[in-house]
Amino acid sequence: MTVSTEGSAALRPVPPSGPAAHAPGGSQSSDADQVRAPGRALRSRGGLLLLEAAVAFAAALLLPLLARGFKLNPLNRIAQVSGLAAIQLRFALIGLLFIGAVVLAMRLRGGRHFDLATRLAAAALAGLASGFVAAGAVVALLGTPWPMFGLNGDSGRIVEWAHAVANGQPSGSPVYPPMPLYTLGYYAEWFRGGNTAYAFKDLQILGAAAFGPLVYLAWRMLLSPVRALAFGVVPAFALIDSYKPYSQTVLVLLIPVLVAMVVALRRSGEEGWRPLLLKGAGFGAVLGVLFLTYSGWFLWSAAGVLFAALLYFPWKTGPLKGAAFMGSALAAFLVVAGRYLMVMLKEGQTTKDYNFRFDNFTDPAYYLMWRTDMPGKVGDWPPPGEFGGVGLFALVTFVCLGVAIWLGLRKPLVVTIAAMFISAWVMRMYIASHMYETQTVQLYTRTNNQLLYCGLILCALVAHLVSLKLAERRTASAEAGSPTGFPGREGAVIGTLCALLLLLGTVSSSMSDRYMPAQDGTYRILPWVSHTIRQQNGKCPKFAPKGECSKDGDQSWLSYIR
Repeated sequence: MTVSTEGSAALRPVPPSGPAAHAPGGSQSSDADQVRAPGRALRSRGGLLLLEAAVAFAAALLLPLLARGFKLNPLNRIAQVSGLAAIQLRFALIGLLFIGAVVLAMRLRGGRHFDLATRLAAAALAGLASGFVAAGAVVALLGTPWPMFGLNGDSGRIVEWAHAVANGQPSGSPVYPPMPLYTLGYYAEWFRGGNTAYAFKDLQILGAAAFGPLVYLAWRMLLSPVRALAFGVVPAFALIDSYKPYSQTVLVLLIPVLVAMVVALRRSGEEGWRPLLLKGAGFGAVLGVLFLTYSGWFLWSAAGVLFAALLYFPWKTGPLKGAAFMGSALAAFLVVAGRYLMVMLKEGQTTKDYNFRFDNFTDPAYYLMWRTDMPGKVGDWPPPGEFGGVGLFALVTFVCLGVAIWLGLRKPLVVTIAAMFISAWVMRMYIASHMYETQTVQLYTRTNNQLLYCGLILCALVAHLVSLKLAERRTASAEAGSPTGFPGREGAVIGTLCALLLLLGTVSSSMSDRYMPAQDGTYRILPWVSHTIRQQNGKCPKFAPKGECSKDGDQSWLSYIR
């Protein structure tokens, strides 16, 4: 189901002449070889992608495994800082080893393995970055078997419902996405003796670790390795979450999957029937799994995706094939998620959200930073900006939205994401405008995350589109025999990987620190509570404050939401 957009190869070099020419992305076969043996070339690309996936997931698990051996008290602030520094040190050293391998590949054997080393380094950095956040969760929960927040709030409901479905009983909410519940329930049966509470801790850590590799692989359908890392994975780290990692993971996967589907729809008129139907069914099945995992993002995105699909439908080149592609996708989606969709259509009409949260009392046009449901102590909010109350970050994102549309007006990658941004914005304002009349909020503040992610991607795509233009000029100049004025591709790749290593390390540390235990009413209270709940064997967790614990744990967090 690999789809590539126009000009997506990362920082292409000027193709050398002669038989030594390499294909972008690490393949060493020439174009003529690929024409003679398309099956072999396809297998080669598939094998390389599997290798990238293996490296990414292995790298994601490395730091959490190392963090299990740390000897520190996670409730002590100095210990927390030391733990973050220890993770950062390991992250940097391992990342530098991969970048060093890219440098070696550039210098050895005429750079024959440079593309392969670049692929593996980009995949490894994506895995290491989310592994950093997972390792932070390991540190935050050292000494307690409970998940973040124990059996309180959403955590407690998920644990209870998962236990019910694993035992053949209905969950407490028919509209709650079933995939997380069944995953937790069966994981608990297989690995935790049916203890869904303790199993949820494992899945919080594993879910955070899998975030980076999954996002990277999703964007690899559209972009080459370094570009997928820079323009897809990096923006996603504004949303990574180790408390309920599945909801944000669905969002950051849904966007590239839907864009890739629109790209495939655009080209469907020229596809053969068999690959066309298989590709459509593949997209439908993937979307079905995502829908079963968290359905809210589909609502915010629907209008924008419909617009893009109508815009890029092959009306002239093959409308019948386009209809067949969409029909196979719809059929596969219904096979996977049709039953849950019917439940949502029936029960969703009567399910109302009356829970007014912190963000429901703030300016609805502000979406750039979410203080969560437990914001702690808050001063002026939204933060006052320099231009009519709007900050520089907002101005940059809006300018990039316009520039991205200007440079990529004919590219489905840009148009689809812009349409999803506008769709989420309209849905947000529609629901919020009826809030007083209905006295319901219907989770409209969750559109914050989609708006932020789409805005960040559009900013990144400006750099992507500009670099493509520069690469085209460099190639044209080289073909004309004139100096290009640009440094070589290898230096650009290595410099980009070094910059992304530092950026991802810094962002991952910040997102990990957000969950270090503390009694401050923010998300830090979640792991703090986990250290104050009596274990099922009757003992307190190892680092319980003053050695004291209780059945429900520290409930001081309630004072922050009243």
